[in-house]
Amino acid sequence: MSRRVKKVCVTLDSKDIREMPMEDIRAIVRGADDLIMSGGRNLLAKILKVSKEKKLLELKLNESPVYGYFKELKIDDILARVDWCIENEYLDIEYDYRLPLLIYTKKGWEIEKDIYSDEFLQKINEVCFTKNYDFVLQLKDRNRELIIMLLDKIAATGSRQYIPVLEAWEKIEYKKVQKKINGIIKKLNDNNI
Repeated sequence: MSRRVKKVCVTLDSKDIREMPMEDIRAIVRGADDLIMSGGRNLLAKILKVSKEKKLLELKLNESPVYGYFKELKIDDILARVDWCIENEYLDIEYDYRLPLLIYTKKGWEIEKDIYSDEFLQKINEVCFTKNYDFVLQLKDRNRELIIMLLDKIAATGSRQYIPVLEAWEKIEYKKVQKKINGIIKKLNDNNI
């Protein structure tokens, strides 16, 4: 006979926040990235606050690009903003055994894809400058939707500076992504004849 699992109860309290700036929503969604199915609301609030908690530092969550984003706020006010994002379907909670863990909703994932693709584009811009193409290895096996969005952003620039990076990337990718990269290289070459 199995015992019943007593799930940790989650009570959301957004403290009457009616709306939030998109910049704050994006910071919360970005902060949640390292916690998807591995951490919860309280840990996310600590990242956004600048906590020096041992567990947070051991997991290197202090390296998050939004670490300390809400450092001037009290932890309860940060948690209210996180709860608002859950109530407004940017994030959700899913249980793993008895623990409530954060997950993206469709709306939240759309925001995170955009943020992540911008971060990758920034890194690719650095690669264009340094000409060290090892970075493209980090792009392999990433979420396909994210990679397509990144490639579309590269194509939209119309800049030939990306061609060497794309050529290095194409060599290590799967066929469907190779085909997309090849089409962008051709487009960038055709635009600058």
